[in-house]
Amino acid sequence: MRVFLGVSGASGAPYAKRLLDELVRAGCEVGLCASKAGVQVLATELYRDPSLERDDVLERFAGEAGAAVSVVGIDDYSSAYASGSARIDGYVVCPCSMSTVGTLAAGAMANLIHRAASVALKERRRLVLVPRETPLSSIHLRGLATLHEAGAVVLFAAPGFYHGADTVDDLVNFVVARCLDQLGIDNDLIQRWGERQ
Repeated sequence: MRVFLGVSGASGAPYAKRLLDELVRAGCEVGLCASKAGVQVLATELYRDPSLERDDVLERFAGEAGAAVSVVGIDDYSSAYASGSARIDGYVVCPCSMSTVGTLAAGAMANLIHRAASVALKERRRLVLVPRETPLSSIHLRGLATLHEAGAVVLFAAPGFYHGADTVDDLVNFVVARCLDQLGIDNDLIQRWGERQ
């Protein structure tokens, strides 16, 4: 399975990291693209050093995934992810900033993350947006509703507690499992509702 993973500038780097690791573990080929603000969030939330250089952050973030992950430049419109003629199975923006929501809802494109998400919408492919913002203004809500109506899955980074979460990792796993479910990727990150403990 071929998946585009966009990382924009909203809090939620642990979700993005776990999602990337699980996509690789599931055998996916991942195209990773991070905005400037997305890199700052990764550096701050995962590595506690916002002064890290972009290449260093993305190298750390991609980890030991090797050839399974290709880092794509934020302005690389020659990338396969910029075209509907490329065979891409799923697109995720995690975390998804409200700036990204607003840009997509307006049909605008300022970088490859926007372009890839727009391609997913126009081609009627699976697009999962993982916003992490609260509270939401009416502008945010209208943008999210517009994207939902256009075919995107809006999957808030809002973990449930009914699965017996004991750690922050358990809460991260809950959101990532739901995201993988939306992409049609089997996973065992959480205990499913109705399953015995």
